[in-house]
Amino acid sequence: MDIPSFVRSLAQAGKLKTIEKRLSPVLAASAEIRGAEPAPVLLTDVGGARVAANLFPDRDALARGLGVDPRRFLPELGGLLSGKTKRRGAGSRHSDEVYGEVEVPLGELEKLPFLTYYQGDGGPFLTSGVWIVRDPVLGVNLSYHRMMIAAGARQGTVRVVENRGTHTALKNSGGKLDAAICIGAPVEVLFAASLSPAPDVNEMDLAALLGRVDLVRCKTVDLEVPAACELVIEGTFTGAQGREGPFVDITGTVDLPRRQPVFRITRVARRQDPLHYAIVPGRADHRVLMGVPKELDMFRAVGQVCRVLDVRVTPGGCCWLHAVIRIDKRKPGDGPRAIAAAFAAHRSLKHCVVVDADVDAGDPADVEWAVATRFQADKDLVVLSDQPASSLDPSACHFAGAKSRGAKMGLDATIKRPGERKLFMRVTA
Repeated sequence: MDIPSFVRSLAQAGKLKTIEKRLSPVLAASAEIRGAEPAPVLLTDVGGARVAANLFPDRDALARGLGVDPRRFLPELGGLLSGKTKRRGAGSRHSDEVYGEVEVPLGELEKLPFLTYYQGDGGPFLTSGVWIVRDPVLGVNLSYHRMMIAAGARQGTVRVVENRGTHTALKNSGGKLDAAICIGAPVEVLFAASLSPAPDVNEMDLAALLGRVDLVRCKTVDLEVPAACELVIEGTFTGAQGREGPFVDITGTVDLPRRQPVFRITRVARRQDPLHYAIVPGRADHRVLMGVPKELDMFRAVGQVCRVLDVRVTPGGCCWLHAVIRIDKRKPGDGPRAIAAAFAAHRSLKHCVVVDADVDAGDPADVEWAVATRFQADKDLVVLSDQPASSLDPSACHFAGAKSRGAKMGLDATIKRPGERKLFMRVTA
């Protein structure tokens, strides 16, 4: 589903908030988006451009965009992405047509709605772009990167996380690499770009398992992009590095400045009346698009060691550092096995709680009740020292050019005495 169609569906359902006053891209637009959260919002005039945000404030909203039953979100999505379930009309089609109905002169790039989100930002940022590159060894890769826009808007500095797709492609290309940035890509592409498959898997192929993806060619770089994108930026990593940041990341804390690759823009094209999709750093869409794919990774991994029913990254854990695993416990060691599998699947995970089938993993009060009534710290606590940790956790130990290190904690809040199960069951009537 393309972004305008999704926004129209939200409007028809009475869920879209529309703000028609003129807003500056410097702080004002971001403030309105944050103030509207969790409601999806359409800003009709951000320096003359239309901007949509808060489109995926929770997992249910993402499920609607992907056409997946929210009640069976992870198993249904897993079936589609594995190819076990086929969706009618899904697939990809390639065309020699060149993307774009309107060419944007490079001298007018400052008119695009690159937003400054917070007062301490290093500059305006592009946060919602899906970056497409071709690794000469591994093939096409899709991923998200933030880009801090330089004065004049003809180039920017890109945060490229070490040892992942674009970073590997840059190394395999000698530091210079063409890329296309898709703004307002179809929902299937937005989600696929957030996944972490094997290095040689093309995320565009995964998007095509979820829906129809028609691909057209770029003009100044040898890459394909979805025809349904709202705007596409073409360009190249120059091999130089520049200052990037400060930037507020998913934890709501500041990611300090660092030296990062410089990207030079060679072409911008758009639809006739583009709808720019914006992701406010550290807020709902950022957390959902970054965190929910890790739910899927953990769901698959835990499913290898016990019967898993649901996985939730928690808002209080920034949808990144904390998770709740709901299992159908059948063996005494299922809880610890689930904890180990979750940590292996999501290396940035810091704290993990495992609960029984009668507990709602998405309800913090229900999870806390399980901890209160089914957990003993001297028997059911797993503590792991000196483990891989998230670079986004300010309390972890960080090292330049290496994975951060920290401690992990798992709580097995499942029933341990099945013969006395009635003692642990909640009375509801």
